[in-house]
Amino acid sequence: MFDPRTVKFPYPKYTDQHYLVVDKDDGTIFDENYPYVDTSKPFKRKQKWVRFLLHIIVFPFTRLRLGLRVKNRKNIKKYKEVLNKGVISVSNHVHMFDYLALSYAIRPFKPHVLAWKKNISGPTGKMMRSVGGIPIPENDYNATKTYINHLENMIDKGGWLHIYSEGSMWEFYAPIRPFKRGAFHLAASLNKPIMPFAFSYRKPNFIRKYIFRQIGTFNINVGEPIYPNMNLSIGEREIDLAIRSHDAVCKLAGINPSNNLYEPIFNHSVRIDYYSDKYGIGYKGSW
Repeated sequence: MFDPRTVKFPYPKYTDQHYLVVDKDDGTIFDENYPYVDTSKPFKRKQKWVRFLLHIIVFPFTRLRLGLRVKNRKNIKKYKEVLNKGVISVSNHVHMFDYLALSYAIRPFKPHVLAWKKNISGPTGKMMRSVGGIPIPENDYNATKTYINHLENMIDKGGWLHIYSEGSMWEFYAPIRPFKRGAFHLAASLNKPIMPFAFSYRKPNFIRKYIFRQIGTFNINVGEPIYPNMNLSIGEREIDLAIRSHDAVCKLAGINPSNNLYEPIFNHSVRIDYYSDKYGIGYKGSW
């Protein structure tokens, strides 16, 4: 496994903490009246056009920009019948374009993805919504209740929901950070499988390294469904599923779970300093 070990980014103290700066806010209010899963005809028509553009422009650009290779895509076809009944996928979150890479890898499925609400109300919010972005409401009980109902209905009807269980994006970070339990609570409650994916890196070739200044190129490895153990209580089922899914993502990334730096489940987990001893926030862009 190639590890870029970059010190370009000031990774934050806590493993779920954001470090990107989103300066703009369009004023969108994410309350109980917000259409978290928008099923209106105008929105669906817009999504069809965006999907067309994804296939002819965005996917080729993403593959080129990331140097993307998809491993084990055969699992999408192999488990198509299972995936058509509703699924939650998880992966590490290591680039601003990695959701596009995931969408390319699982085509023709059209996933939804949970997103930091600042991304949805920021300058790229409308585009993120059109490719499946669902904002996560904060500090509002009624909004959270509505949001969860929308997610459950969508998954029950055969939808695909992707969740970055690490909680935030850390570019080019190789260890798999601890997972928050939300994805596994949903899967355990609905008796739906978790589909694990992992991003890993390759050394850039001469042109990418010295002309385009790329730190690394990307692989996405497609795993196999992981099912909840329905013989356990709901709490035990959730924890068991989280641990097994974290182990699977580690293995897909080429990491022995016992050698990974972090525990499987987030517990106010603090970054382990093997890249740099500097903590920070404020990174405003992507390579």
